[in-house]
Amino acid sequence: MERSRWESPVEKAIREAQERGEFDDLPGAGKPLHDLGDPDDPLWWVRRKAEREQLDLSLALPTALQLRKEAAGFPQSLVELRSEDAVRRVLEDYNERVRRDRLRPPDPGMPQLLAPTVDVDATVERWRALRAASQPPTVDPPVTTREARPGRRWWRRRR
Repeated sequence: MERSRWESPVEKAIREAQERGEFDDLPGAGKPLHDLGDPDDPLWWVRRKAEREQLDLSLALPTALQLRKEAAGFPQSLVELRSEDAVRRVLEDYNERVRRDRLRPPDPGMPQLLAPTVDVDATVERWRALRAASQPPTVDPPVTTREARPGRRWWRRRR
């Protein structure tokens, strides 16, 4: 006596579609699935999804690793800042976030990860050198006759 097996509505719909032949002659039928990722990496599909969707996974890192990654970009990431004060504010903010992160207890079962603080003065010096190298040389514009005589204005000539 064969025991009847319960099947869910989804399984029933799939079985009936197979019986009707709706899955026959699909593109790729009978061919191996390729590019399934590394079989030893259980998160291969997450990495593939992040790559396909162009997601930034650095936000999923522990805070100390995020800070280390940020520090690795100094001073190149600061070249667009125009003033030394702005660069110092960014670096001091970074150092403050590192100090706050060091006060947090480590996650249970995980080693304590520490991000290094940066030497603000040394990084500012490197920023100055990079900024100077990336700026085109300035050329003073030629002096016009109006600029040579600042007291004379165009409406005085109309008198």
